[in-house]
Amino acid sequence: MTERVSTPLRAATVAVVVVFVLNGFHFASWASRLPAVRDALELRPNQLGLLLLVGAIGSLVALPLSGMVVQRLGAPRTVASFAVLNVAGLLVAATAVQLGSLWLAGIGLVLFGVGTGVWDAAMNIEGAAVEQRLGRAIMPRFHAGFSFGTMAGAGLGAVAAWLGLPVLVHLGVVLAVSLAAVLWAVRAFLPAGTHDEQHDAGADGAAPRRSPFAAWTEPRTLLIGLVVLAAALTEGAANDWVSLAVVDGFGTSDAVGALGFAVFVTAMTGMRLLGTVLLDRWGRVPVLRLSAGLALAGLLVFGLVDNLAVALVGVVAWGLGAALGFPVGMSAASDDPRHAAARVAVVSTVGYAAFLAGPPLLGLLAEYVGYRQSLLAITIPILVGLLVMKAAAPLPTATPAATDTFAGPGVEPGLGERRA
Repeated sequence: MTERVSTPLRAATVAVVVVFVLNGFHFASWASRLPAVRDALELRPNQLGLLLLVGAIGSLVALPLSGMVVQRLGAPRTVASFAVLNVAGLLVAATAVQLGSLWLAGIGLVLFGVGTGVWDAAMNIEGAAVEQRLGRAIMPRFHAGFSFGTMAGAGLGAVAAWLGLPVLVHLGVVLAVSLAAVLWAVRAFLPAGTHDEQHDAGADGAAPRRSPFAAWTEPRTLLIGLVVLAAALTEGAANDWVSLAVVDGFGTSDAVGALGFAVFVTAMTGMRLLGTVLLDRWGRVPVLRLSAGLALAGLLVFGLVDNLAVALVGVVAWGLGAALGFPVGMSAASDDPRHAAARVAVVSTVGYAAFLAGPPLLGLLAEYVGYRQSLLAITIPILVGLLVMKAAAPLPTATPAATDTFAGPGVEPGLGERRA
């Protein structure tokens, strides 16, 4: 199968990896500087939580419409347009930090939230389309790319914090280069019409087009959304709070806080690259249960143990456990290629709602119990996700990507159960 992959399809695959990498890079570049943002704006934990929640509102409003936006504009124009909005929002927020303006920071984060949410959903829809064209599951490779981007963003953020660079200078330089790369990459995306469900209707094209909201009424899709919600909250809480929790919880420097965040994203990336072996041997559902167990253990250690070195071991387990829920959920939602775009849009919306809105709410709790202890609240959605994980099992009518194996790094072998 590999030798029959066309050059345009191969280029589209690389392009999707690039935009996933850069999306993660943008998010982590901002998240790694949150201690500096907090100090510059003189925010208490509840105030910082509210600021981040305001930023998430933009994403929560825009995400449900992302599937229709991709249908109207096409994935290349959608990613390019909302990547520009993403960068503009971050630069406005960074300018607000420089000026000490809380209201301007809120406006910037709303713009950032809209740009991030639609960009995220569009790249997942494009990734699902590429996966269907290839006939094998590669979504985890794309999400590993996102993790590599967060590693790079966290690493550069730690260096910037150590050097004492202003947030505006740091973000202004790295985002200008990154945005240029995004605009270059989207030119290689799949052609217009790829994400239109009608092309799967049959040879005569007579099948009626489904409502774009039909997937929101499907029990399996919504249960997959719950699994992804738990995973996304587990990941998103670390992105927003682990650096601050290390700084305040253990009385250390901003640079060590950024290093703690880098430990998390490194562990998560490693699991996304190595998870294919586990999925090949045990299948989706057992691996998701193992992931939930690791996340629970890691959160309990980080939230309850007062030794920094041991707590960082908990961060490693936390990162390992957060790694596979989102990409496995995306592939489960795209088992049936006829309706993959709509279902991926639904699951992305549920997941990113948790990813963006959940962590700010933890900031409100942190005002009363502290950053580390507030993170223990994430154990509740993880337990709920455990109860519904069977929904991620492959459909009987799944594309061959749900059963075939693929040996590439970071790619789950079909995301399905092991073949007899």
